[in-house]
Amino acid sequence: MSHATKEELGAAASVELNKVLASGKALTPKERLALPAQEMPAQPPEVRVRNIQEVALGYTPEQARVEAMRCLQCKTKPCVAGCPVQIDIPGFVGAIADADYARAIGIIKRDSLLPAVCGRVCPQEEQCQAPCTVGKSLKSLDKAVAIGRLERFVADWERDGGKMQPPAVKPATGRKVAVIGSGPASLTVAADVRREGHEVTIFEAFHKFGGVMVYGIPEFRLPKKIVEVEVDVLRKMGVQLVPNFVIGRTRTLKELMEKDGFDAVFIGTGAGLPKFMNIEGENLVGVFSANEYLTRANLMKAYLRGVAATPISQSKVVAVLGGGNVAMDAARTALRLGAEKVYVVYRRTEKEMPARVEEVAHAKEEGVIFQFLTNSKRIIGDEAGRVTGIECVRFQLGEPDKSGRPRPVEIPGSEYMMEVDTVIVAIGNDSNPLIKQTTPELDTTKWGNIIVNEDCATSIPGVYAGGDIVLGAATVILAMGQGRRAAAAINKQLCGGGAG
Repeated sequence: MSHATKEELGAAASVELNKVLASGKALTPKERLALPAQEMPAQPPEVRVRNIQEVALGYTPEQARVEAMRCLQCKTKPCVAGCPVQIDIPGFVGAIADADYARAIGIIKRDSLLPAVCGRVCPQEEQCQAPCTVGKSLKSLDKAVAIGRLERFVADWERDGGKMQPPAVKPATGRKVAVIGSGPASLTVAADVRREGHEVTIFEAFHKFGGVMVYGIPEFRLPKKIVEVEVDVLRKMGVQLVPNFVIGRTRTLKELMEKDGFDAVFIGTGAGLPKFMNIEGENLVGVFSANEYLTRANLMKAYLRGVAATPISQSKVVAVLGGGNVAMDAARTALRLGAEKVYVVYRRTEKEMPARVEEVAHAKEEGVIFQFLTNSKRIIGDEAGRVTGIECVRFQLGEPDKSGRPRPVEIPGSEYMMEVDTVIVAIGNDSNPLIKQTTPELDTTKWGNIIVNEDCATSIPGVYAGGDIVLGAATVILAMGQGRRAAAAINKQLCGGGAG
């Protein structure tokens, strides 16, 4: 990455834009392909690693228009097929090219309530941008139209300009829907059901709303004010939001329906039970799940030392075990919390890492050290029970496993020691077992994920589920896709068209 300033990138885009506008002619496909892909402005690594502010700074209007003009407006719309909520991508991109930002955001919001969020954290390179004709024509996924960055641009234009308006709500129907959890699937359900005039109440276990967008994703990737604004749209629509409500403890599912009179319930409680490796030393002081570490830093603002009410370890050398986006978030957070050195320990190669390419690149720029084909065998502590190091072992890649990735095979006798004082385990999450424990008639998999049909209906009539509680750890947009299907089924049920 060049690390040119936002002003420099905007000026270069302005030159390109003026050339196009001066010609007064519609661009040919060849001319569109010749336009330069627009780099995302970002804080320099040496600056951003010392603050918690957002890394990516967003396109200038000139950059956005030039990037949008690169779109070929394909009749087959392969990008739409790659979008879990089927946004009319050529439509909104074309509107940006015409500088009609109000029309662009209007098109997006037909299908997505959270464009500012999705534009920042969704893996567009695996979804809408993967089949992009421009990227294929130029034989580089990096050259595909930057759909996510354009979505973020127009969403920020709407929010920063004070132009956000809540969707219209139909007349009251007298029907009540409970939404458990306030992550992306739940917020989508709440909006779509409320639009139809049904009364909606969101019940959240934490004191803040937004689910993983608030407690899991760091401020430097997704500013919390953006989530707060999106949640406030629901309030303006008349959705009731109840914090500090633990389903299965404060109230059971059965009580919500039989005692509180809810006609339907949507469960979107996510996958918040951290997995551990079950190796020696995981109970030592200085070992964290990524969930706990990120929740302390994000939701409870532990980075505000001396101000925040929650403590967090002052680490010098950190080892993060795992290779997904959560591992990148934990590693980059540790640097911002003052760690002198941070390692990511991953048992495959960089090619097999599930983390987004952009997040890995940002982590490298910030100084995170990657130990590939390596895993921790045990965690070592001192007499006081505090972490002093980990014993690692080397791996080589074997035949593909069920995931399709090469299976890591341990190399005998390759053990070595790494001195660290903090270990963060970021190898995934399971679903919280509390709902299943208090609602045994709810069918789940052996891993605790709720089983649903194509309409996201569960084994209990009137109860639906979606997001990570069904999918396991997934993306924001995939969770939203399930939320849309569940909302459609709920609306159909409440209008007498069927039952869950």
